[in-house]
Amino acid sequence: MTRVIHTGDTHIGYQQYNAPERRQDFLEAFRSVVDDAVADDVDAVIHAGDLFHDRRPGLIDLQGTVEILRTLADADIPFLAVVGNHESKRDAQWLDLFADLGLATRLGAEPELIDDVAVYGLDFVPRSRRDDLEYDFAPTPDEAEHATLVSHGLFEPFAHADWDTERLLSESTVDFDAVLLGDNHKPDTAEVLDTWVTYCGSTERASASERENRGYNLVDFEDNTVGISRRGLTDTREFVFVDVDLEPGEGVDRIQERVREYDLEDAVVVVTVEGEGKPITPATVEGAAIDRGALVARVNDRRDLPDEDEEVSVSFADPDAAVRERVRELGLSDAARNIDETVRDDDLVDANVRETVERRVRDLLEDDTSAFDPAPERSPDDADVTTVADQLEGGAEAEESAATEIDTVDESDGLEESAVEAVIDAATADTDGGEPTSDATEANPDEHEPPSNASETNTDESSVENPETDTDEPSTENPESDADSEADSPADADASLGDFA
Repeated sequence: MTRVIHTGDTHIGYQQYNAPERRQDFLEAFRSVVDDAVADDVDAVIHAGDLFHDRRPGLIDLQGTVEILRTLADADIPFLAVVGNHESKRDAQWLDLFADLGLATRLGAEPELIDDVAVYGLDFVPRSRRDDLEYDFAPTPDEAEHATLVSHGLFEPFAHADWDTERLLSESTVDFDAVLLGDNHKPDTAEVLDTWVTYCGSTERASASERENRGYNLVDFEDNTVGISRRGLTDTREFVFVDVDLEPGEGVDRIQERVREYDLEDAVVVVTVEGEGKPITPATVEGAAIDRGALVARVNDRRDLPDEDEEVSVSFADPDAAVRERVRELGLSDAARNIDETVRDDDLVDANVRETVERRVRDLLEDDTSAFDPAPERSPDDADVTTVADQLEGGAEAEESAATEIDTVDESDGLEESAVEAVIDAATADTDGGEPTSDATEANPDEHEPPSNASETNTDESSVENPETDTDEPSTENPESDADSEADSPADADASLGDFA
């Protein structure tokens, strides 16, 4: 029998809620998986993408990851992985570096043999490039009794899917016994065309919607069968979810009474308020939870409360229209308008604005140092002059366009730190001084910031505030999927698997 650990979506480097402790938690969760692998003497650890939360992990995160991978190497346990949408780079991937160090194997169209199991890989591929993708894999070695594919994306028949699993299996040149997936943070398993397709889930909670315990899969290949079982991680940081349904007349006192029922020491506390009670001040509840030892506290008030004085009627001019008119007058570049959208995005927690803007400014400048040059003069009614308000009014097509981001190149291309800081300071001037919002959700780490090249598979912060999928807080409709926006790049008319591997 061959036994492997199937894990993924570790999102190392994600400083959730701007808490350094949470950043360390993601690294320690990965360490727990590796410790289990050594203790159980498994035949391999297979990672299904998004090892890192960002394409530019910090030095401390890289050092910690190398240390953990050395633990596997010292135990003679192979680490096999594909690239996810969050960590993808334009050129070489971090997995390539680890491979050069002898600490990892980047999976692709050529099989890696683990005992009698041939393991193939397919990095994250943007949706716009999948129609041209040919599932052309090298033949399975004669000594292999099983074949499995490892990939990253939202595959059918699971929630929020945008990848045709039946087409993959039917057009593949290899008959797979199992497909081991990452990207969806909720573990799940289904059978498609007589093949087991399974998600391992994430190893840490990347959003407040991910309430289930975190863990990974154990996959056993024996004779003609594939066995998939689930193992939880018991030492991850505790999340305390307090759901309060306020009755008429009830308010903050009732909420605090419910919060006092829990042990909050070192926990992340998420209070969700519904019902018909009085308006509340989230800061009051959050402060009380912190005083009782909570590491982080967030209040999510889902109620749509009426105005207290319904007799007073005040009307204002449309602020979005005013913004659109002013932005058109400024003649901003496309890059500057991209930053304008980010700063005004209501779904992005205030505490994360600066980090998100910094990342996007670097991406834009690294790809084109003239990205922020003033745009040519254009008439205010030109169709291509839009603002975030236009995007919101434009429907799904506009949203998809607004979500597209530019891929980055290595920082050594001459990017000036002063230029980045200047743009960031200007863009976040209205947000940096404020207190973090009390919303329970964060900018989804599992939002996909897809790569422009599948071989550089892709969160920065995408908008799936990780519906449970890859990385900040996902929306309530997609709480468990990591559907990030995709940035397409020019590609040959006829793409093959090799183009993406």
